[in-house]
Amino acid sequence: MKTVIVTLLLLLMLPCGIMAQDGEETMEPAFDAEAAHTALRTLRDEAIDAANKGDINGILKHLHKDVVFTAMDGTVHRGHDAIKAYFDKMMTGDSRIVESVTFKMLVDELTIIYDEDTGIAYGSTDDSFSLTSGQAFDVQSRWSSTLVYEDGRWQVASFHSSASMFDNPLLDAATNSLMWTGIIALLIGLVIGFFGGRMTAKS
Repeated sequence: MKTVIVTLLLLLMLPCGIMAQDGEETMEPAFDAEAAHTALRTLRDEAIDAANKGDINGILKHLHKDVVFTAMDGTVHRGHDAIKAYFDKMMTGDSRIVESVTFKMLVDELTIIYDEDTGIAYGSTDDSFSLTSGQAFDVQSRWSSTLVYEDGRWQVASFHSSASMFDNPLLDAATNSLMWTGIIALLIGLVIGFFGGRMTAKS
């Protein structure tokens, strides 16, 4: 009789043990949104600090190996090598255009996280440029970025930056340059016309 009772108890306990074991195997840790946003803030701060220091390697360590970067000049660059080549061309090469630049990045809201491993962030920046030509100007631009959680850390998978074509200091400078070119050309034309007319009258 005792053997029967023990057997019944074991049979009753066995499914519970299996269910508990199965539950432990399939249970995944809960997604920690606050920890994710903290990591993303750290990524943002370190990347901006590196950009303001002109530290391309400090920037690249936060970029996915297949990152796609659309620069403010409309050019598109994919991968670390392409982005470094663009940086060298604009900032460090013999024919560089930019002498120095600083960025102040602002975000519109917390990163929108999808499926716990993909995020979309967007906002604005106040950019200050000094060009090798001697020009200096400030630009307000808009940006958006896709971030992915891979290899145990968040990385920038894409970044796009753009400025308004209707409120743009470079466009203003070009417009002013064309205006002064036109004025100078007009004055030269008037002088040539005046002296040409005088010479014709004398002959």
